Amino acid sequence: MYHFEIPPFTDKGKDVSFGQPAAGGGQAAGGTGGAAKQAPNSKALMPTGPQAEFKNSMTLGDGTHVAVTTLDGKKSGFKGKVWVWAPKEYNDPKFAKSGFPVMIALPGGAGYPNNYWMGTDLGLQTSISKWYAEGKSKPFILAMPVLNPGPDDKGVYWDGSDIPDQPKMGTWLTEDVPDLMKANFRTIKSRDGWAYMGSSTGGFASLKAVLKYPEKFKAAICSGPDIVPDSSLWKGHDKEKAENNPELLAKALIDKKGAPDVYLAFQVGDNESNKKTLPDVQKFVATYGKGPIHTSLRVIPGGQHNAKTYVPNMGEGPIQFISKVMEGPVE
Repeated sequence: MYHFEIPPFTDKGKDVSFGQPAAGGGQAAGGTGGAAKQAPNSKALMPTGPQAEFKNSMTLGDGTHVAVTTLDGKKSGFKGKVWVWAPKEYNDPKFAKSGFPVMIALPGGAGYPNNYWMGTDLGLQTSISKWYAEGKSKPFILAMPVLNPGPDDKGVYWDGSDIPDQPKMGTWLTEDVPDLMKANFRTIKSRDGWAYMGSSTGGFASLKAVLKYPEKFKAAICSGPDIVPDSSLWKGHDKEKAENNPELLAKALIDKKGAPDVYLAFQVGDNESNKKTLPDVQKFVATYGKGPIHTSLRVIPGGQHNAKTYVPNMGEGPIQFISKVMEGPVE
């Protein structure tokens, strides 16, 4: 009965509060009560509110939940779904006042109407828990938003960017989604608690987000990523396209005195469907992996262009590379 999602044998669709009072629970729901108990120099950011209405999407074997909400992005004007997950440590009493690092996980392909990282079939959530137990990873909270505003059935995608006259997907991914996480979870005030992870076009969006906003985001794991923007929607908008080009952003960061350090962990299979992917990434690492841009590259033997290749291999170097420089849990 649970498998077929027939109530009362399943908890799918039930409210999930992630340690806060249920939505609509009054003043405390936004977490403002907890903020008053924080030391002035605390590294943790208590939930700012307003609290979103999260519905359970699935329950994992350790009792944690993947939950979903519909976010009406205040800054982008885009409205879409975001799935979230917090590791079991998040509700451990010893971490009750601790802020946790956030990883914004972006899919490849359309990334709409679902973000495939929300499913348990790829094992991202259980892998994060396993790697944390093994001392390889931070206990990341996951944010898994839709990547595009619609399907790419006509080969149209938005490069995770604010393309003129199009939905502002760049603002959605770098402003609205982080704001949702700050509103509902105990997070970390500084960029030391904010990272991206993505594959294919989601890897491109992750790479670009960190290079474009290094003051807000510290690290990214980029699996089989595109290196330059290539959406057909950029036609006639060369200036804006250049402003979203990781190669140009990387060069500007290297040339900027006092630029914050960023950490980019690439992984690419040596059997990718696009034979340019590996040489393109190798060239990027060789050209821009200097100064404030710290890179690592894992070439996956026999690896193909898919999430089933990328998740297990994240634990063979990439997750350690970014976790060494990320913070959390911190008070």
